[in-house]
Parts: sequence; C-alpha cells; structure tokens
Amino acid sequence: MSNKKMILIILAVLLILSLVYINLAGKRQSQITVNTPSLDSNEVNQAQNDIPRLSILADNLEIPWALVFLPDKSILFTERAGRVRIIDNEGNLNPNLIAVISDVKHSGEGGLLGIAIHPDFSANHFVYLYYTYSNINDNTLNRVARFEFENNKLQKQKIIVDGILGASNHNGGRIKFGPDNFLYITTGDAQEPSLAQNINSLAGKILRITDEGRPALDNPFGNLVFSFGHRNPQGLAWDNQNQLWETEHGPSALDELNIIEAGKNYGWPTIQGNQKQAGMESPILNSGSGTWAPSGTAFLNGSIFFAGLRGEALFEYKIAEKKLIPHLKGEIGRIREVVVGPASPRGEPENLLYITTSNRDGRGTPDNTDDKIIRINPAKL
Repeated sequence: MSNKKMILIILAVLLILSLVYINLAGKRQSQITVNTPSLDSNEVNQAQNDIPRLSILADNLEIPWALVFLPDKSILFTERAGRVRIIDNEGNLNPNLIAVISDVKHSGEGGLLGIAIHPDFSANHFVYLYYTYSNINDNTLNRVARFEFENNKLQKQKIIVDGILGASNHNGGRIKFGPDNFLYITTGDAQEPSLAQNINSLAGKILRITDEGRPALDNPFGNLVFSFGHRNPQGLAWDNQNQLWETEHGPSALDELNIIEAGKNYGWPTIQGNQKQAGMESPILNSGSGTWAPSGTAFLNGSIFFAGLRGEALFEYKIAEKKLIPHLKGEIGRIREVVVGPASPRGEPENLLYITTSNRDGRGTPDNTDDKIIRINPAKL
C-alpha cells in the first residue's frame, strides 16, 4: 500500500472518531440539560407557605398611586404629589427620588397617576407616566409622557398624548402595555358626562396607542379611542386568554367590572348598573347599591383581583364561578393598586400580589405609618 493511501485511510479513521466523539458529547450535554434540578410543585408550594400573609415593603409614603416591576425585580412607583420612587430588588426603599415631575397639578383626584414600562425596556429604558397639569389658561388637563430611565433618574421627557380633559375628579389615569404591545390608557369623563359618548373627545375613554403616541392602526374610529362610554375607569388587566378586563367608578354606587372590546360603548351616562340599551354594553358585574370605588386590577389563577378604595378591600372575582369575594375588608383601609409580582432575587416566589394603600388621599383614616406598599400572599387570603 502506498504512503498516500495509508495517509488517506488514517485521516478517514480520525474523521469518523471525531464525529463519534462529538455525538457522544452532545448526548451527554443533552442529558445534563434535561437533568438540571428544578423546584417541584411541593417545593414551590413550600416556598409560598413560608411567605407571610401581609408584608410591608415601604411605609410613610404620600398617596402611592401605581407601581411597576423593572426587569431586575426592583419596583418603580408614583406618589400622587408628583414623585417617582424606587424599591430596590433587595426590598429597600431608596431615599433618593427618581424624579419630581414639576408640571404635576396635585388637586382632588388629580396628580401623578399611572406608570408603565416599555415591553422592550431592557433595550430602550422607556418609562411612561400619566399625570394631571394646568395649561396657560389654568384649565385642568392630563397627559402621557415618556422618559428614559438612566442612572436611577427619569430624564428626557417626551409628551406623547396631550390635552386629555381633566377636572378635580374623574381623571382616570391607569396605563398599561397590553399583550399586543400597544399602550392602553384609561381617561375619566372630567365631570362632564356627555364627553364619554363623544368619540372625538379623549375623555371618558380607553385609548390605545403605539409607543410613540400614534393611534394603533386597527383602532375602531381611526383615532386614539379604543372604547367609550366610561365614567372614571382606573383598572386594566388581561386574563390568560388575552381578554381585557376593566374596573370603573359609578356614581356613588353601581361601580363596574367590564370586559372591554374594541369600538364598544359602555353606556355612561345613558345606562348604569343592570340597565340595557341597544348598542351599549352592560357590565359583567356591578356593586349595586353598595360601593367598591375600584382602582388597580390584576389577573391571577383564574381570578380578577381589584383594589377597593371606598370599599376598603381587595376584591377577587372568580371568573369560572362568577363569584366575588372581598379580602382584607377594613384591615388596611383604602387600597389603590394591585399588581402580580415576579420571583425575586431574595427567593420569594412569583405570583405574589403587591398593593398600595391610599389612606392619605383626603378620604381615608391614616395611621401614623401610612401610606404603604404591601406584599400579599394570595395562598393565605
């Protein structure tokens, strides 16, 4: 056999051995990946059982209105007087303010209200705020502005929706990005009920916009409006079917829990409570002669949880059972916000609830440590 043929045979054998080695290594790596330890359901349940029913994360706050989790599991939240603050991912309230929004008009129910982060926050660091302000004629208005979160500060304000009519009361104010990556905005009727039926007015609506403030292309009326006929909506949440739920304040009673669909008319001020009229939507549930004064809303484990202000409770609507259960009734006073939290670096499991109290808003009975942000273990409600 020639030397040339011998070299070719040796090279072929080496190639075959290399391929066999790579295949075996891949299988070993696959086995390692598959066999990576993970918490089983019992361990997850035990982790949740170790969490107290209620835990105070921060106190001595001034009317915290809305909160949102950042990717690192820290919490940004608004105080209605115009401040944005942060609780780090170790659970410590930073004494330094993230922002003071000088344009904020803090009067009645108005002020610095909703907060949301961009779906691609990790890349662009965009934070959105909804707040009340006065124009040069001293008219009360609301707007949505976008900021960049840099070095623990909000900078580079860009107004993306402006001139939403406001008033001392009925300013709406909840903002959230939906599963479709559009920003949803609740606005109140600015104490002028007829505006809710005018699809060319931004008042008394749920708006749906791009991250730059333009109408979503398939909005039903070719403008910012997604749904209309709302009095003072303050809660938005999507369930596991991407169905949008909303809560809104009725006139001293007849508060509402609605399922929201594009272009639908939710009736205010023409119908209320169980009343019906062609072309208008009645709520899934209303408070009847009682009151919830509902605000922040979240979906968890087949239930819609919503905060009660005057109702002084955390309400749970079990969707399948069509049953409403009040939790914490009268225990911590007025509740403004409720959010489902992620797992934390401190070992706390996901799907705990985080709420804010609103006892210093002029309508509550604050204690000497109000207001608070409180973590709730729903397994112990």
